[in-house]
Amino acid sequence: MSDQKSKSIPISRTSRLVHLGGLASRVAGGMMAEGVRQLASGKRPVGRDMLLTPANVNRVAEKLSHLRGAAMKVGQLLSMDAGDLLPPELSILLARLRSSATPMPMLQLADVLENNLGAQWQSQFQQFGFTPVAAASIGQVHRAVDHQGRVLALKIQYPGISQSIDSDVDNVVTLLRISRLLPDGMDITSLVKEAKQQLHAEADYHLEAEHLAEYGRLLAGEKGVRVPQFVPELSTGQVLAMSFEEGVSLDEAVDLSAEARHTIARQMLALLFRELFEFGRVQTDPNFANYFYDHSTAELVLLDFGATRIYTARLSAAYRTLFTAGIEGDRDGMLSAAREIGYFSQDVTQEQMQTVMELFDLALEPLRADSYDFASTDLATRLRDKGMQLSMKQGYWHSPPVDALFLHRKLAGLYLLFARLRVTLDCRSVLRPWVS
Repeated sequence: MSDQKSKSIPISRTSRLVHLGGLASRVAGGMMAEGVRQLASGKRPVGRDMLLTPANVNRVAEKLSHLRGAAMKVGQLLSMDAGDLLPPELSILLARLRSSATPMPMLQLADVLENNLGAQWQSQFQQFGFTPVAAASIGQVHRAVDHQGRVLALKIQYPGISQSIDSDVDNVVTLLRISRLLPDGMDITSLVKEAKQQLHAEADYHLEAEHLAEYGRLLAGEKGVRVPQFVPELSTGQVLAMSFEEGVSLDEAVDLSAEARHTIARQMLALLFRELFEFGRVQTDPNFANYFYDHSTAELVLLDFGATRIYTARLSAAYRTLFTAGIEGDRDGMLSAAREIGYFSQDVTQEQMQTVMELFDLALEPLRADSYDFASTDLATRLRDKGMQLSMKQGYWHSPPVDALFLHRKLAGLYLLFARLRVTLDCRSVLRPWVS
């Protein structure tokens, strides 16, 4: 990741709004140019075709990647939570945002480090790599070596990110609305509210450090899973230090052996159940960049804990009942568990309730199987179609509690990962230890 490609991050609310306003103007200009081009070729311009050109999609993706923070993260949340309901062009744009961000330049990086570790921050390392090894929505990661010889990963937060969250989310949603990139009538009020809360939590590196340390304690000595070691003496509210872990990203794991891919899938599914039923905390972001696989030790490496949510014993018990009833075909038990989780806390029709139960049946389909072939299933398409029936035709968009939505997001993300890894997995046996 070359520093020449870096861009200084706008920090003030005004400057960030100006950038988004400029983006809207450029998108409008791109629409006009496309309209002229279509007229010149004898075609009647169509508004949607003029808007969703590759050039305009690139403009939006590049600008949100530049702004980082909430401007980028709200797109990630939308793509993971509602991607199948969005225009294909927007889904492609948002997918790009899940894995890319332009790094901040060296001088801005040095300012952040000086403000957090002191004017002599470099004296704390015998080596510091100024080129980031990863750059995402909230911060970027640098490799360093301290004077004890420990190889470290320093997660460094972009300046001004935490202060710009609420306004960024509102500005981006407005941009998507006026650009008609969100379908008419789609109510994302609860998602927007939750996005702000989630982003504030992810920008709190003290909170993430607590989750990192707790996962390290819970999984200490665990075979097949590794958690980086937290380094508190080099950590602050904007810098999170931990041991540097080796491995390949899950994007690259698609080329590993069938045995390795099966190991990754089984470990990730088992970990989700342990999080929900034992730990009472779930890392809810299924982004592939949050994990490594160390082929030399056959270990899944957990890298990011910013999206970790606490689940109460009551909610965990309700999900245990839901999974148990689901794999046993107990419809009354599933309905009772769904009410306890909070799905039907508002007035719903029998048709809506039936559709929700059919969605549960689909989501639990792999968990009923002793051998489920994720490579050949059309499960994602069926879930999408049923979700569209519920959300768009019946006016039931996002009524479940947000804790449930984020858990579904994680499970759906795992299913998509397993499909990409082309695995056949004995899901029922993985779930069995946690259900009666």
